[in-house]
Amino acid sequence: MANLSLTKVKMPEQDPNVRNKNFDEVALGYTEEMAKEEATRCLNCKNRPCVSGCPVNVRIPDFIAQVVEGNYEEAYKIITSTNCLPAVCGRVCTQETQCESKCVRGMKGESVGIGRLERFVADYHMAHSKELIEKAEDNGHKVAVIGSGPAGLTCAGDLARLGYKVTIFEAFHKAGGVLVYGIPEFRLPKAIVQKEVDHLQALGVEVRTNFVIGKTLTIDEIFAEGYEAVFIGSGAGLPSFMGIEGESLVGVYSANEYLTRVNLMKAYSDKYDTPIRKSSAVAVVGGGNVAMDAARTAKRLGAEHVYIVYRRSEEEMPARAEEVHHAKEEGIEFLCLNNPTRILGSETGEVSSLEVISMELGEPDASGRRRPVAIAGSEHELTVDTVIMALGTSPNPLIRSTTEGLEANPKGGLIADETMATSRPGVFAGGDAVTGAATVILAMGAGKKAAASIDKYIKEKGSYQKIF
Repeated sequence: MANLSLTKVKMPEQDPNVRNKNFDEVALGYTEEMAKEEATRCLNCKNRPCVSGCPVNVRIPDFIAQVVEGNYEEAYKIITSTNCLPAVCGRVCTQETQCESKCVRGMKGESVGIGRLERFVADYHMAHSKELIEKAEDNGHKVAVIGSGPAGLTCAGDLARLGYKVTIFEAFHKAGGVLVYGIPEFRLPKAIVQKEVDHLQALGVEVRTNFVIGKTLTIDEIFAEGYEAVFIGSGAGLPSFMGIEGESLVGVYSANEYLTRVNLMKAYSDKYDTPIRKSSAVAVVGGGNVAMDAARTAKRLGAEHVYIVYRRSEEEMPARAEEVHHAKEEGIEFLCLNNPTRILGSETGEVSSLEVISMELGEPDASGRRRPVAIAGSEHELTVDTVIMALGTSPNPLIRSTTEGLEANPKGGLIADETMATSRPGVFAGGDAVTGAATVILAMGAGKKAAASIDKYIKEKGSYQKIF
């Protein structure tokens, strides 16, 4: 019998005043009893609208039905038949705008906690399964994947299951891309990412780290080594700044650099000698998920005051509501309708304050959001010793600048058609390298689509037609 509760089973969490001083995971996960109770809220709809909302087409009602029966390993097999990163997706996927937004239960009350159940199933499998992973039979073809973020890992996993010999080329010393350098430990433990990478390696995927494509190796050289197709999933790691006075002062970071030092280089641990500014007051400029990550990280590194400075109102913030909620619980101070005008420094060249101007919302702009307009004469200073710019990122131009025949859009993203094929035959691209900074699940969807297109391209050997 269906559970007709209008609300999801609450996810246990660390106390806000405890977790804002540590890097342990905030959400603690469902117990078996909680998972079964939440799973019974699913109505197992015949038309399955939730599946249409999932970029990787997880058979959601099917896996949830197995959770109800306690068949967690069967649920895991169902999920991983289309999604090779379930433990990651269960934690950081924007379910509220994807599968859960289509859930019928959301019409009267809260949707089924699909992401929470996916996380439970993945975690259960990691903790209990001893089943050996079987490699697919080698089909004799080689494919190269550039970048080991969500797009690259998904593409590699799908191709490996089809029997391709796949090599991932990763610029950093550790695989995972944005999953390891961009998302904090308290949202996505790095041990979880490593287990997902280990799973792909068990399928036969080779991971080569410290390979900067365009420097260490070019795409032309990759083809010369016998690879028949290349997927570019190199992400968007080039940070944006405002171009205001004082951005060169000591204590100004891009969110990308700040989070990389903490997440990948473990600046939060005394065991590592990673340089980072231990601040007393921090201003984070921006209102997206990355801004929330940077602010919550700064709080955990000991900052007494951490401010989110955002030029629009809270209603216009692009960050997930859950991330804003967690940030507020942890003591992050929100200064909406404020925009930086310059960064002021001390005699030693270090940040001493941030000058901001008050804003009001005018008519909607091209994005559909009301345009922020400065209020003349409202400038005021915010005393801080660190400023973190979380204003978005764009694709690094290195690969396209060292590869003939790759077309890019004005923002630097590679141009790819709906099959993820680029303007150069045999080269496919997807995720943030094409769209600019987006979500993990959309990047995974692109990687999945690219894998299918690469399989078709290699099988047809040149008869494959790109559609632009």
